[in-house]
Amino acid sequence: MNILPVERKIQILSALVEGSSIRSIERMTRTHRDTICRLLRSTGERCQAIMDEKIRGISSSEIQIDEAWCYVKKRDRALRTDDGPEVGGQYVFVALDANTKLIPCFAIGKRDQATALRLMKSLDERVVTRFQLTTDSFPGFLYAVADVFGWHGIDYAQINKRFAGASTPVREGYGPSKFIRVRKVPIMGYPDPKRISTSYIERQNLTMRMQMRRFTRLTNAFSKKLENLKAAVALHFAWYNFVRVHQTLGTTPAVAAGVADRVWTIGELVT
Repeated sequence: MNILPVERKIQILSALVEGSSIRSIERMTRTHRDTICRLLRSTGERCQAIMDEKIRGISSSEIQIDEAWCYVKKRDRALRTDDGPEVGGQYVFVALDANTKLIPCFAIGKRDQATALRLMKSLDERVVTRFQLTTDSFPGFLYAVADVFGWHGIDYAQINKRFAGASTPVREGYGPSKFIRVRKVPIMGYPDPKRISTSYIERQNLTMRMQMRRFTRLTNAFSKKLENLKAAVALHFAWYNFVRVHQTLGTTPAVAAGVADRVWTIGELVT
């Protein structure tokens, strides 16, 4: 069995986190796409383990949460009755610390209460301070927050956006409905109206779409398997937290949050 040299692994992973597709990396590095996918999955598992181990005991005062749409294998309109839940539209639920820009946790699944609940439980395990939480008006968030944190555990508010022609924007496709207005709705605790915002996490969603090719819309660079999607997202957030220097912070989010004492190299995600 051939083993990729570390230099080749770093070259492949560097291309992946910069938004290159599997097949373009195959051409650039002359490495078969199946080998690239195996490397992605193994590194993704390691990256998830790194985040689970390192990102604990976080002190945060402000968390923003949002979800980004993608799909696995086929879009929802092409689903058949015998397709499982791992096929079709998937959502990446992401939590972000508004001050350090750290991503403490994420969850991948359908846009339902179960996925929102998994994210809230993970967030509760990692953040040890009382914080203000802002999400959009997806109903699953309300029940998940109440279930995990109770009605007095955090300060929680929602951003309610109104769009022309419907109560929510078009989630699958290219053009969203025309935006009309936004309303800030306190839900529980005593959220500061000035800090009720999802601006930072929405900007992070753009970073995801720019840095992960499988999130690019209107192309054929989608995930063929759910495990590949999960590995790619884990790699992205580990790289984002520990390796990528944030322009505003001047360091990585992990250093800013105190979970790392230096900027990592991408090689440390491999070995």
